[in-house]
Amino acid sequence: MLSIFPPWLKKRMPILREVHGVKTILAEGALHTVCEEAMCPNLGECFSQRTATFMILGDICSRNCRFCAVRGGRPAPVDEREPENVARAAGKLGLRHVVVTSVSRDDLEDGGASHFVATIRALKALPDSPTVEVLTPDFGGEEEALRSVIEARPEVFNHNMETVERLYPLVRPQADYQRSLRLLKMVKQWGHGIYTKTGFMLGLGERQDEVRGLLQDIVDVGCDIVTIGQYLRPSPHHLPVVCFYEPWEFKKIGRWAQDLGIRFVASEPFVRSSYQARGALLTLAGRE
Repeated sequence: MLSIFPPWLKKRMPILREVHGVKTILAEGALHTVCEEAMCPNLGECFSQRTATFMILGDICSRNCRFCAVRGGRPAPVDEREPENVARAAGKLGLRHVVVTSVSRDDLEDGGASHFVATIRALKALPDSPTVEVLTPDFGGEEEALRSVIEARPEVFNHNMETVERLYPLVRPQADYQRSLRLLKMVKQWGHGIYTKTGFMLGLGERQDEVRGLLQDIVDVGCDIVTIGQYLRPSPHHLPVVCFYEPWEFKKIGRWAQDLGIRFVASEPFVRSSYQARGALLTLAGRE
């Protein structure tokens, strides 16, 4: 088990005034962010730039992934005001690109898909309509739930693979590797013009050949954007870090992804799913 961070895993202190301002706006709408709930190491940087990733459907997940800091348990009832509150907060923050994710809600018939739809529509109804990126759970493999979110037309549809197939029973015991791949493939098939995106962590004990295999699977389902970052243990109750990858190793794996044909790759230790997400969208849109 590794507990001492290497020197390249250090972050600068954020501008506290801006962080407080974002927290105040979020509190006004009783909103959650994955930045806070998942203990993202980029929280200070992003909040100081007045950006955040909204986490809808509450802050308690119906699953219990062993890498994630979000609490598992019995989720609270859905707040029907949340889509409008997200849109209001996005407007106050002046966001041009909004990322919306959620906890998994296996207790809901559609896995929370209708709430994603309502949130996308509320954001697109803003006077200065931002581009929208969703980072969704797998909706239990329900195709109609997935189709409804696609039909709401977010610009980017993200669903994270998280790790290699062999480690799924250990890391994501309630998820399914092939089901996640199918979801990404269906978004690409049905969501003409929507960019697809996924991400995964390094440092959980994966082998290099397995990382290459995961990248090939991502390419085979037509994914446009991939984010790759270092796994950091949220608490002693979570999976330990098996190894810390050095920055040059992230660059090497990023080149593998590019050589395989993935159109936009972000591969660095502190990269997370929505880190500098607007830049990826603008880069791809500029290449069209």
